[in-house]
Amino acid sequence: MERISIPGFISTIFYLIIVELAWNGHTHIDNKLHSEQEALIDLKTGLKDPKNRLASWKGRNYCFWQGINCENGTGFVMSIDLHNPYSPKDSYKNWSSMKLSGEIRPSLIKLKSLKYLDLSFNSFKTISIPQFFGYLKSLLYLNLSSAGFIGTIPSSLGNLSNLQYLDLSSKRSIYIGSEGSNDLSIDNIEWMTGLVSLKYLDMNYVDLSLIGSQWVEVLNKLQVLNELHRDQCNLIGSIPSPRFINFTLLHVITINSNLFNSLFPEWLLNVSNLRTIDISNNQLHGRIPLGLGELPNLQYLDLSLNLNLQGNISELFRMNWKKIEVLKLSATEIQGSIPSSIGSFCNLEHLELSYNLMDGSLPEILIKGSCKTPFPNLKVLYLRNDQLTGKFPKWLGELRNLKGLDLEILK
Repeated sequence: MERISIPGFISTIFYLIIVELAWNGHTHIDNKLHSEQEALIDLKTGLKDPKNRLASWKGRNYCFWQGINCENGTGFVMSIDLHNPYSPKDSYKNWSSMKLSGEIRPSLIKLKSLKYLDLSFNSFKTISIPQFFGYLKSLLYLNLSSAGFIGTIPSSLGNLSNLQYLDLSSKRSIYIGSEGSNDLSIDNIEWMTGLVSLKYLDMNYVDLSLIGSQWVEVLNKLQVLNELHRDQCNLIGSIPSPRFINFTLLHVITINSNLFNSLFPEWLLNVSNLRTIDISNNQLHGRIPLGLGELPNLQYLDLSLNLNLQGNISELFRMNWKKIEVLKLSATEIQGSIPSSIGSFCNLEHLELSYNLMDGSLPEILIKGSCKTPFPNLKVLYLRNDQLTGKFPKWLGELRNLKGLDLEILK
């Protein structure tokens, strides 16, 4: 009988094990890829696509389908971008023809590597934001802006601890009653504390009237938040001060056109990274804090249309305003005479001081400070309906970059 070589036998067994493992691994990957394709096909099945935007969604190579991006080397779906290329404001006819509608199927949960989902400017006007979106735990980016979803925003979104960008806003259409507007609301905001990685949050036009003043304390727990937009959200009452300032990385806060009846929130003066503050069109009262002019990175400030907000123009413009580019203080209760030091704001491009209580004349000569010339970058100057008197100064005609001028002087 032929003798069996022990080393040869072991080598054969080892080879067969490797082949088996490789086959099983290959089969496992094939099954996962097939599952990803099935999820996408199911998503397409639930959508209404009158313009056939998803015509490319056929065949096996789904990584080349319109709006789909995959991870290199694995083939797993990483990004779904189905945003409408038109907004109703830009072109209603084109938007209406290109919008997707229908339902969002829960098969999306199968896409374990999905990091980016954009459904903005579509028309899911009969459904709420799906609860299962909260199980897409790999998401870094979620954009549902003006997608037509209705009802209460699900608290399950608070499970998205990796999410960095969230846009639930509605960009209101100039067409009254158009389908491009959201009808979303929140009745409890505590779930947002789970969004610990969030850097960008846009909730413009979401109805927040039921959450009271707790929104400040909740958002203060989002320590890496850079940008906050909550315009026209029916926020009411005072703007409270948090016990501790945690969101020190905040660059942008826009909360205009709400129903705040409040003093200016002076805790913002402790957020040194702020570049943009917009609290216009509210009911702020009291004094404009002089400390705004000392914020080292502030480029954009809009406090206009706060009819009871007071300040003295000479005191305000005595501050540094080192990087200010846009300053909008129209329709407040600013008093006093415009100082000649106003010309030393080297970066200022847009200045609005209309409909105030300022008096006196425009300064005949401007102080240029460290600028090469006074107002070297000024493009827009609005000084309408103040109580200014005197003559038009010579420097008005020397503003080389000026494109918009609205000025009224009483004779």
